[in-house]
Amino acid sequence: LLCFRSPLVTPLIFGLLLQPPLTQLSIITQPNIVLLMADDLGIGDVGCYGNDTIRTPNIDRLAKEGVKLTQHIAAAPLCTPSRAAFLTGRYPLRSGMDAINNYRVIFWNAGSGGLPPNETTFAKILQQQGYSTGLIGKWHQGVNCESRNDHCHHPLNHGFDYFYGMPFTLISDCQPTETPEMDRAFRRKLWLSTQMIGLIALTAALGRLTGLIPVHWKTLTCLAGFSLLFFVSWFSSYGFVRYWNCIMMRNHEVTEQPMVTDRTTSLILRESISFIERNKHKPFLLFLSFLHSHTPLLTTEKFLRRSRHGLYGDNVEEMDWMVGQVLDAIDKEGLKDTTLVYFASDHGGWLERREDKRQLGGWNGIYKGGKAMGGWEGGIRVPGIFRWPGVLPAGRVIDEPTSLMDIYPTVVYLAGGAVPQDRIIDGRDLMPLLRGTVAHSEHEFLFHYCGIHLHAVRWHQKDSGAIWKAHFVTPIFSPPGAGACYDRGFCPCFGEGVTHHDPPLLFDLSRDPSEARPLSADTEPLFDTVLRKIGRAIEEHRRTLTPVPEQLSVYNVVWKPWLQPCCGTFPFCWCDKEGDS
Repeated sequence: LLCFRSPLVTPLIFGLLLQPPLTQLSIITQPNIVLLMADDLGIGDVGCYGNDTIRTPNIDRLAKEGVKLTQHIAAAPLCTPSRAAFLTGRYPLRSGMDAINNYRVIFWNAGSGGLPPNETTFAKILQQQGYSTGLIGKWHQGVNCESRNDHCHHPLNHGFDYFYGMPFTLISDCQPTETPEMDRAFRRKLWLSTQMIGLIALTAALGRLTGLIPVHWKTLTCLAGFSLLFFVSWFSSYGFVRYWNCIMMRNHEVTEQPMVTDRTTSLILRESISFIERNKHKPFLLFLSFLHSHTPLLTTEKFLRRSRHGLYGDNVEEMDWMVGQVLDAIDKEGLKDTTLVYFASDHGGWLERREDKRQLGGWNGIYKGGKAMGGWEGGIRVPGIFRWPGVLPAGRVIDEPTSLMDIYPTVVYLAGGAVPQDRIIDGRDLMPLLRGTVAHSEHEFLFHYCGIHLHAVRWHQKDSGAIWKAHFVTPIFSPPGAGACYDRGFCPCFGEGVTHHDPPLLFDLSRDPSEARPLSADTEPLFDTVLRKIGRAIEEHRRTLTPVPEQLSVYNVVWKPWLQPCCGTFPFCWCDKEGDS
């Protein structure tokens, strides 16, 4: 009997010994997942993507030890819609999180718009799979719907067990020494209107007193009352932006109102490491959503004046140090080989963000355009890095179209879950591509929106390797040729600030990644064929869209005092519970 078994057992043993190490994936059924997302970071700001003047050794180490994506695409060029797509795996207009107007992001903590409760985030599925789920840092997906404490859009209602951070986003208004940033042009108009109304009321009153203008005291009283009401109506919100928007929360509790910016970085890092330490004995999902590198570029004294790119470079280098601290915490707990780490930015760098001669926004390398531009590569092409030792090959570089929406099915499948079958999921599982078991991305077409307006479409022609991109709408740069909309601060999606192209501008990104040389029927034999193919894809895509409530409508984005998160009795909202403790 032993002699009979020997010829069968020996080849079996050798076969098992010769299996490649990547089969560890079948053993680690539920890896820990750490998602690191920068805010407004340009692809050209990172060392492993070509920057040789800003030091990012920890992000570069991730790329060296893992897989770097060179064509990683955000689903939107601004924070709120891009992050909604990231969390749901769906184009943001499917959930109503893309704008029909110029209010393209959540504007107030006390707005009623936000990520709808009926959307299923990857955190919710991982929570159902037994994961401990935590979000540290920026949310910017809304808070309440109808009352101050309903928390319908809050992270804890979207699958996160624990939340510490800003329910809004960092803005310069949060730093008392900085020039206000939020709705700056609109605020100037409100101040001017208030002054004009006040001047009219004052002139009428003086005319009545001097007898030059025959006006009744009743009319004067009404005019003065209207002036006061107009002022109070807007100053009650815009006059207290720092108190209403610049707050920190732990779960449902407001802990700082307004936030104490000097310690924000250390608290976010402390909370992130603490979450890892608390949950090291079971699978966990940590979404560390950095406040770096968004203005006002909160940077601790240790990192100031260290980089060659002013405050922005200092801020990026501090974020890289924070990445290193999180990686060290993973190593310290012995979790490196059982943890998938992902690093990305929510969209491209903000080219127009300047104060005097200081450049406060990022750099997008060779790519045209930047933040808020839905079509040009600089607004949507971002860093994308995965590391999982023993499972993903180290040092691998992939130049295939991928999307931030792909994180959704990727982490859901790794957790042993299933994506929802009652809705369209636009993301694709990246593990076969990352591991090298397939050569091409599953994405044939990617649709590039600016608000609800389709600006461009990308077609990956897999048989030839060409990556065609057709622009139907592009922003008008100002001054002309400047590469951004410096007079506006943001490039618009529609109206007189854009140009419609018929026929569309066509580029082959595989030959012209900077989108510098548009093709024509004279220079490209496949011009008409490519545009017909893209046109059919748009028709098919639009048939999959269904009407949903607009979360960024004017009504939903305006400040509503009854929805304002408050750590006291409204309107007396101020506290520092971190300082007290």
